[in-house]
Amino acid sequence: MKEIFIIGVGLIGGSMANDMRRIYSESKISGIDNKAEHLSRAIELGIIDEAASMADIRRADLVILAIPVDSTVEILPQILDRIGDEALVIDVGSTKEDICEVVKDHPKRRNFLATHPIAGTEFSGPEAAIEGLFRGKTNIICEVEETAFKLQEAALDIFRELGMRIRYMKPKAHDRHIAYVSHLSHISSFMLGKTVIEKEKNERDIFDMAGSGFESTVRLAKSSPDMWTPIFRQNKTNVIETLNEYICNLENFKKLMEQEDFDGVYSEMKNTNYIKKILKGIE
Repeated sequence: MKEIFIIGVGLIGGSMANDMRRIYSESKISGIDNKAEHLSRAIELGIIDEAASMADIRRADLVILAIPVDSTVEILPQILDRIGDEALVIDVGSTKEDICEVVKDHPKRRNFLATHPIAGTEFSGPEAAIEGLFRGKTNIICEVEETAFKLQEAALDIFRELGMRIRYMKPKAHDRHIAYVSHLSHISSFMLGKTVIEKEKNERDIFDMAGSGFESTVRLAKSSPDMWTPIFRQNKTNVIETLNEYICNLENFKKLMEQEDFDGVYSEMKNTNYIKKILKGIE
């Protein structure tokens, strides 16, 4: 890998660039971003070597798209138009069905691998980039059979170096499952934060009284709306389904409280404690 291009030099793209520098120490890493200040900061931090443009993509051996998913749908075909025959293009978006669909008939579909590393924090921008962010995390790969075998192998070598576990899924199944385990939790966090802000007008009260439970529950509400709004738009059908089920559970819990059925409240929480065993198995 002589020429690596990172499109979107924020948390995920910047973290990828940091690890790429470790894996391919002789490679030149170029960055493309619609915010000039992100590129300047990424150069200052040593995340990338230089800023680049879409016209430079023809030189790339590896292109990593780490931008909002609506932008990926728009830009991915243009990237495939420009790359060389041996180049590998990887996206890391949180939705997969629309992204795979937009390039299904592209002449260079075999150069593209659709992935979703399940990693990140609530922070954004180049300063949020973390070396080793992906170690021990799961990377979901979709439609691997549509990617040229040689490029599949190159990508898997990268993921092994990153220390990632690999799981394969169809795009539709990915988007349905991720709506439950990721997208719903972000909505819950945003709406809990909204509820508290609207009720507790005094910011000092929130600061003084908020415990670690509240802080951990609303952590995701710090996430970028620029990234998450397109995700919710692309995965709207699945997200609405999860919201309906979530709201039903909240209404049921509220009803138990109104009826003073605290045995039922206890039972609901006790049954849900099973999540500890599930999460322990993926630590």
